[in-house]
Amino acid sequence: MTKRISRALWGSSFKRILGTMAKTATRAGARAVTKALALPKTRKPAKTAKPASSKNSNWAAGITVGVAEARRYCLYRPPGVRRTERLPLMVMLHGCLQDATALAATSKMNRLAASKRFLVLYPEQDKISNGNACWNWYETRLGKAQREARSIDAVIDQLCQSQPIDPQRIAVASLSAGASMAALLALSHPERFKALAMHSGIATGLAHSSASAVMAMRGRKQDAAPLPTGLMLPALLVIQGSQDRVVAPTNAALIARQWAAQSGAQPGQPRIVQRGIRYPATVTDFRSKGQVVVSLCEITGLDHAWSGGAAGHAYSDPKGPDASGMIWAFASKQFARLT
Repeated sequence: MTKRISRALWGSSFKRILGTMAKTATRAGARAVTKALALPKTRKPAKTAKPASSKNSNWAAGITVGVAEARRYCLYRPPGVRRTERLPLMVMLHGCLQDATALAATSKMNRLAASKRFLVLYPEQDKISNGNACWNWYETRLGKAQREARSIDAVIDQLCQSQPIDPQRIAVASLSAGASMAALLALSHPERFKALAMHSGIATGLAHSSASAVMAMRGRKQDAAPLPTGLMLPALLVIQGSQDRVVAPTNAALIARQWAAQSGAQPGQPRIVQRGIRYPATVTDFRSKGQVVVSLCEITGLDHAWSGGAAGHAYSDPKGPDASGMIWAFASKQFARLT
């Protein structure tokens, strides 16, 4: 009897030990990814974004409870939207250590939306899912990444029913971890999105764990699997800085080649683009049947930051070309093809 009780207690203790070890390993993996995502410290700390005023009727927070999980979000509506209007929607996914307010402040996308008249959706990652607000884009084996993608889809579904959104004109843009999640989102529902913009992201399928995610970010993995055939994927804009100390610049060309190969698109002649004293960019377009399928924009001198973003914020560099403007121009061309 005593031996049976001892064995039972030992079995229970062993399970607790295994559980603790698993949790510790998960936390260690998350810390490794976050450490890899952190830029080296600067002498002057960057300002944090100020929350949008609650009196601003054009900016609202909400939550959608879907089948996968609940998802918080913020939505920007341009002023003076008429009941009969149906406007485009830009979905913006933030990077690690960011939230909706931070990405809105650094990208200045709301200012552009006010003048060009489109809505901007900012889904937010929960600290419960990731302590550093990173999208879990690499957790695909256990389905965590897919569940997060489905929860974002649920927000879009809800807003298409309650807001003046044209469901045929939806694009998704993103930074860093958000870029990799956006690619997963676009692959899950390619018919929903007409354009995808990945700023400083990682190719799809390159990582399936925290360890492989860090390797991919550092450029040590280049074995991205081919994308599924037979899908009508949205056009892709890739933006990458040559001095990125978080995501190795080689990832940009890998993403472009992976996406272009799916449709048999071929690269054209690279061209240098520079406006004023901003950083120069090398742009390469990949075409299939005369249409631009992928546009690769490699920015000389840009670190891991939103190109052309607001000054004084983390992960933002005003010296770069205007990424928000490029993203909207790229998406607009895809929307125009519908008419």
